Amino acid sequence: KVVGPAYKDIAAKYAGADAAKVDELAKKVKAGGSGVWGPVPMPPNAKVTPEDAKTLVVWILSQK
Repeated sequence: KVVGPAYKDIAAKYAGADAAKVDELAKKVKAGGSGVWGPVPMPPNAKVTPEDAKTLVVWILSQK
C-alpha cells in the first residue's frame, strides 16, 4: 500500500465489472494515471499491448 493498492482491494472495488469497465481499466494500465487510489501516480506502460493489458486487468479482478 506504500505505492498502490493491493490486487484484492482493486478486485473488491471493481467487483462485477462489465466488459466496458475492463476495457477502460486496460486503457488506464497503458496510459497510467493518478488520483483514484491516492496521490502516487501509476506510470504508463506503453510497451504493454492492449491485449496483454486486458489480460492483466482480468487477472487482477479475479483476485479475492
